[in-house]
Amino acid sequence: MAERRPSRVDDAYAAVKAAIRDGTFAPGYQASAQEIALRLGVSRTPVHEAVLKLQEEGLVRIVPKRGIVICALAPDDVREIYDVMIAIEGRAAELAAARPATERAGIVARLSAHNDRMAEALARGDMRAWGEADDLFHRDLVDSAGNGRISRIARTVGDQMHRARMLTLHLRGNLGASAGEHDAVIAAIGNGDGPAADAAARRHRQRTQAELLPLLAAWGLKHL
Repeated sequence: MAERRPSRVDDAYAAVKAAIRDGTFAPGYQASAQEIALRLGVSRTPVHEAVLKLQEEGLVRIVPKRGIVICALAPDDVREIYDVMIAIEGRAAELAAARPATERAGIVARLSAHNDRMAEALARGDMRAWGEADDLFHRDLVDSAGNGRISRIARTVGDQMHRARMLTLHLRGNLGASAGEHDAVIAAIGNGDGPAADAAARRHRQRTQAELLPLLAAWGLKHL
């Protein structure tokens, strides 16, 4: 069967989501579908349809007579997002470790490449590149489980987490710890040790959650 070609709605959906994820459309930004279409250089009708899907994912809110509002995240939202990702990524890492040795080797190579890019970005002080590489590591980890439902759930929640990640990078002082924690996940997957992979993935997300939430409180950030 031939692969389905992306539609104009798919293109609009990807463009709006990318603008939300990278902060082009910041939390609280409000505009009409026409204004968003003009800013992104796409047609209004597919933007309207794309926004309906993004609303289901919790990234935007359609307000009658006011237009489209980019949803902000409160600290409680961030905590709940981390709780979900801790569970999902732990199980994903365990499933990845259960795959055949040849597949695990490919998973290890991909995850290691993302981790190397994180280290390189951190060394040159490129926080945006670090955040993008970190996001790719976690996306690839989840996809390596080979469970489509896990991937779809994680992608929706992960988009919200990525925005929080990018908006708080300048507040976090221990970014270098992530690479070592990622290495522990990679090693467990490579060894085919599911319980160790689960535990390492959970520890990593639990540590970043425990680091980030007090920072939000200390800086008095009520919305991201």
